[in-house]
This record gives sequence, structure tokens and C-alpha cells, in this order.
Amino acid sequence: MPNISRKAELMPASPIRKLVPYADTAKKAGVKIYHLNIGQPDIETPSTMLDAIKNSDIKVLEYSHSAGIESYRKKLAEYYKSFQINIEAEDIIITTGGSEAIAITLMTCFNPGDELIIPEPFYANYNGFSCAADVVVKPVRSYIETGFALPPISEFEKLITPKTKGIMICNPGNPTGYLYSREELDLLKALVKKYDLYLLSDEVYREFCYDGKSYVSVMHLEGIDQNVILLDSISKRYSACGARIGAMISKNKQLMAAALKFAQARLSPPTFGQIGGEAALKTPKSYFEKVNKEYVSRRDFVVEALNNMPGVYCPKPSGAFYCIARLPIDNADLFCQWLLEKFNYNQRTVMLAPATGFYSTPGAGMDEVRIAYVLNLEDLRQAMICLEEALKVYPGKKIKATAVSGNV
Repeated sequence: MPNISRKAELMPASPIRKLVPYADTAKKAGVKIYHLNIGQPDIETPSTMLDAIKNSDIKVLEYSHSAGIESYRKKLAEYYKSFQINIEAEDIIITTGGSEAIAITLMTCFNPGDELIIPEPFYANYNGFSCAADVVVKPVRSYIETGFALPPISEFEKLITPKTKGIMICNPGNPTGYLYSREELDLLKALVKKYDLYLLSDEVYREFCYDGKSYVSVMHLEGIDQNVILLDSISKRYSACGARIGAMISKNKQLMAAALKFAQARLSPPTFGQIGGEAALKTPKSYFEKVNKEYVSRRDFVVEALNNMPGVYCPKPSGAFYCIARLPIDNADLFCQWLLEKFNYNQRTVMLAPATGFYSTPGAGMDEVRIAYVLNLEDLRQAMICLEEALKVYPGKKIKATAVSGNV
């Protein structure tokens, strides 16, 4: 039998999905699982979006333009202008989810072996996309003690070599929920100008900023228009993960013309997803106000519950719907598997994502987990009870804890 490719061997497994077989087995045994491992919101998708798809009178499901349906791109440009992001339809390529936007950007901007600096922990699939594009990720470490604030610029500069081609951020961040300030982005801007680097910014959570803090886009940074690529998706904004519609955005005409060739090679993005995405732009502000209020309630509950557990620390995130918690455990991967394979409390358990998969540095995040607070408050309450009880009896805990009755 022929061997698989070296690239396939190096392709990392998803830390979010690799525990699914253990969850499936637990469910078959009658255990209820609270899924805090994946950013799949339980918020209803706007009816404007779903109705547009249901009421479509399409007779032939044709290819769309490779850059996306023109009417959608024009309306999307107006949407961005409401955030003071001044772009036109020709600055946008609609993609099959934010994932394809990242993949096309990496293939367009980087040669094999070029280096991309990313503050870690970062969205795990950045590693996968980089592997597929033969891009070398150079992580710069942020720390839970500072709430995962932007690392000092001097730490970025230490990593810059002749092969360094760009910097990538996520703002607000997945998996940390950290929201970069204007001051932090200005520091990145200066570095990008100094070394003439690309600045890639994944901004899919812009609607979810809390505590009166402002969202600042890399496209608000003056003087680096030719260096900036904005990456976006409707998945989280409209709770429409299955629509698979994203966008790659840049004012760099040469870059976008080159990216379009990759878009043409995959023919076109999903038609129904674009129809829904265009209709979703009519979603009233009241929808987001309600959603934000709900996420703030969930965040506040989860963060407080975590910090009240012995040996647990969780900084309060200012955006998105994730947090990273440090637990009194020896190995997050083993702990998350143990929760599904060997633990239940009153026939219930919780599924978490080990933070190790969000770091590129070997050995980092061994005592951290990512929690997606995407369930209703009652489910979150039960999930936190399960987690607290699990920490009391977990055999690989770092601190002594009093064991209580429970099914293990």
C-alpha cells in the first residue's frame, strides 16, 4: 500500500474534535454531556436568514461568481462601513467559511518555508492551515497571568528572520476571549511597517465585545492598507456555523487579484449560504443586543464559578464567548479524556477542549482548558458542578482535595 504524504502525517488533529469518540461512547452509556468544547452557539439563527433560504425560488442551483455574489459583496461592504471599515465590493472575496479565507490568504501571501508569527494560545486550526500551506508558525507566548494580553513587541522582534512574512492575530480572540486595544494594535502596526510584513486579522467575533470596550479593526490602522488582510465569517455572528460563508478582505489590489485565482480554482462559494448571508445583513441591532446580554451573563457566571473552585484561575475575557482556565491538573489532554471515559456525576459530565492544542510550543498549556460558554445558564450551572466534582476526585490533580461521593 502506498504511503500517505509527509504533510498528512504532520497535519495536527483538532483538539476540539479529537475527543468525540469518547463522548460518543459515554452518550451510548446513558451519560449526559455538557458540550463546552466547541464554539457552537445555542443562540437561534436570525429568521431573516433562514426565511430567505426557505423562500428562495431558484430553479437551477448555479455557480456564483468566484468572488461571491455581487449584490452580497456590495451589501457586505456597507456592513463594514458601519464599523468605519471603508472598503468596496471589489475588496472582498466570499469564501467557504472563514477557514477557506485563511487557507487562501496563506497560499496567496506565503511561499513554502516562510514564517508567520502568531501570539499563542491561538485558534488550533491556524496550525492546520499553515501546515497545509507549508507555512512555518513561530509562536510568541502570551500568559494567563496577564489575561493573555499582547506579548511585548520585543518578543515579536526576537522572532523576526529573513523568512518572516507576516503576523496573525484574532481579535476578539479565540481561545482566550482577549480584546486587543488600540494601543496594542498600534504597536503591531509599527512593527509591520518597520519590516514590511503582512498583518492577518481574524475578526469573526467583532459583535461580541463586552464591558463597554471598543472593537478596533486592523483596517482602522492608517498607513498599512497594502499589508492588511481581514478574515471574517458569518458563523458566530449569526449563529450560522453550518452556512459555511466567510470573507477575505484587503485593499491590496495585487494581492486580491492573486487570491481570486485560488477562489476560481475552487469554483465558487455556497449559493444558499450567500443568500442567507445577504439576508442576515438585515438582522436588527436588537438581536445582537439580546445576544450580547446573554453572553455577558454566561461569561460572568462561568468565570465566577471557576474562580471559586479550589486551585482554579480564569481571567475574565472581554470578547467572543471563550475563556481559558488553569486547573489543578497534571495533563489537560488526559483530564479531558478522563472526564468522558471514566467520570460522571449523577450520570452527567462535561466536555472541554485541552488548551495544549491551542499552543504551538511543546508542553505549553498542560494545566489549561478552553471553555466555550455557549450553553444556557442552567446547563452551564450543571456543567460547572460536574467540573468541580471531577476536580475533587481526579487522580492526576496537582493539589490535595477532599473526595466526595460521585460516580467515577
